[in-house]
Amino acid sequence: MVNVTELFGSNVFNDDVMRDKLPKPIYKALKKTIQDGETLDDSVANAVAHAMKEWAIEKGCTHYTHWFQPLTGVTAEKHDSFITPDGDGKVIMTFSGKELIKGEPDASSFPSGGIRATFEARGYTAWDPTSPAFAKDGTLYIPTAFLSYTGEVLDKKTPLLRSMERISKEAVRILHLLGKTEVNRVITTVGPEQEYFLIDKEIYNKRPDLVFTGRTLFGAKAPKGQELDDHYFGAIKTRVAKFMAELDKELWSYGIYAKTEHNEVAPSQHEVAPIYTTTNVAVDNNELLMEILKKTAEKFDLVCLLHEKPFAGVNGSGKHNNWSISTNTGENLLKPGKNPSENVQFLIFLAAIVKAVDEYQDLLRISVASAGNDHRLGANEAPPAILSVFLGDDLGAVVDSIEIGEEHESEGKKSMDLGVEVLPTVRKDTTDRNRTSPFAFTGNRFEFRMLGSSANIASANIILNTAVAEELKEFADRLETVKDVKSAAKRLVVRTFKKHDRIIFNGDNYSEEWVEEAEKRGLYNLKSVPDAVKHYIDEKNIALFTNNEVLTKEEITARYEVELENYAKHINIEALTMLDMAKKDIIPAVTQYIKTLTDTALAKQSLSPDIPTSLERDLVTDLSQKLICFSDKVKELENNLIKANEYVDDKQAYADYYCYTIFADMQALRAIGDDMETQTSSEYWPYPSYGEMLFGV
Repeated sequence: MVNVTELFGSNVFNDDVMRDKLPKPIYKALKKTIQDGETLDDSVANAVAHAMKEWAIEKGCTHYTHWFQPLTGVTAEKHDSFITPDGDGKVIMTFSGKELIKGEPDASSFPSGGIRATFEARGYTAWDPTSPAFAKDGTLYIPTAFLSYTGEVLDKKTPLLRSMERISKEAVRILHLLGKTEVNRVITTVGPEQEYFLIDKEIYNKRPDLVFTGRTLFGAKAPKGQELDDHYFGAIKTRVAKFMAELDKELWSYGIYAKTEHNEVAPSQHEVAPIYTTTNVAVDNNELLMEILKKTAEKFDLVCLLHEKPFAGVNGSGKHNNWSISTNTGENLLKPGKNPSENVQFLIFLAAIVKAVDEYQDLLRISVASAGNDHRLGANEAPPAILSVFLGDDLGAVVDSIEIGEEHESEGKKSMDLGVEVLPTVRKDTTDRNRTSPFAFTGNRFEFRMLGSSANIASANIILNTAVAEELKEFADRLETVKDVKSAAKRLVVRTFKKHDRIIFNGDNYSEEWVEEAEKRGLYNLKSVPDAVKHYIDEKNIALFTNNEVLTKEEITARYEVELENYAKHINIEALTMLDMAKKDIIPAVTQYIKTLTDTALAKQSLSPDIPTSLERDLVTDLSQKLICFSDKVKELENNLIKANEYVDDKQAYADYYCYTIFADMQALRAIGDDMETQTSSEYWPYPSYGEMLFGV
């Protein structure tokens, strides 16, 4: 029997541990640093480091690592032991404040977008005291920021922390103007829902495409997919249930608030959802969660797939970013209250968010851009690539009434009588959960649903925090010049909604009518990474980052180049894997099957000319023609990959070429390959089928 309350956070150097292990003055000083951002004194750092080391050793740790988030899309770590020579041929276990605060990993091979040359290898990691350290696999993990030798930011944590400070500062200004002078800090919180696939490890190892790229590059559709919706919220299979039970224990031990788990829509697809927490901690927790998902799966001879689209023809996996804003006094600023039309505080924050999504829709799209997510967005399984805000009928009516100057009285929650005496009365919420909307209001938070399952959620929250901070600053600057703040705020809200209501859409985002309507409204429809990322360096976007001191112009340009380079590399790896599979396995397999069919037909004829051989002949003819076409497409893809080198010096042109030429070649090659799979005996086809992968657990 698991004692959850004892297990929870047992591997985390959390507040309870600090209070127990640290002298009171040291504990108070550290809390001041965490809560108020005060500089950490060296003596405090040394005391914290010693306590951390002692606690980590109790947990069986022999090493420590500065755990950081470079621009690779995954976390990074370098392990150092606690040992120090004592001068007598023995060692002692030490860990200083200096070692806690700063590390020096070799930074030469991390993406930098040209900020630093390869020979300029030195980089620094800096301890983030706002995210607790934890003990894992014999090592003390210390969450850190990562920067270059010359000070440029090379990670995702640093701009996230900066964006959190910016939105806090501007939100506090607004609240003070509205009379909430007791508020001195505003915190953004996130609860990221994580989708993933589980497949059998033995089957996975037989698929080079899954091993090298995380998705299937060939594979004909199985006879059954998700058509019956029977997997969604269905009974969890025994093997998966055991995995989930072990997953919960692991996550709880690291203080991750794993709350909900269930089967998702596609076969072998599942979801785990945590309770919200402070954005910075939520980001670190989600990175850790993805790692634990993979390691826990291995214990059950399973493989966890986090690619956004591992299997064509069934739903891909996303990550819903439930984002909200709260004060240090415990008030949720996105709670509408009983009468939202009169709740000036709520309306001004809502208006700022609507304005931010409208003005920076391109950046929000960029924040979720990846080669994997391109397969998912707009595929009638996830929000489209078009940004819009869903407010729901009740809140939408509030905004409509504000725009036309009429009063609106909320109907509140309605009761629904189910017509059965033994069943309780159900209270209907005032807003629906629009699953087609990319940015939906869901009661007291916004659900940003465009993120891909493998994404680092820091990217989306950096943009969201910074954009909203910019709008709140503009509002505060105006309101500070007037005497009657509430009246001016109401007028400001009206003007904002009128100017930016094009971004509000409460209908079906999957419909073709919406695509046409969005174009009329002037909204972006950025369908691919190269299309989206080029807007990173638009003048207004550079101004947003630099004015809010979240990123410098050089750091923005670096990220623009890294995103394009990563995209091209991903498609290149996929193309090379396809060629390898096609030439080494598929062509030989189909050739052998054609030979078998031919031999069978000849054998029949040798026995008697009256035995019909039309079946074999027709199949041989059909497969032979397709094999020739397949071989031609292989050569075409090979040749076009060579031509890609012509664009390598222009990052945008290089990414465009991979998007519109190489990826198109890959799709054409796959179409023929998948068609041949349906006609080739399973004894000859070299890879496990979709049916085996999706229904093999």
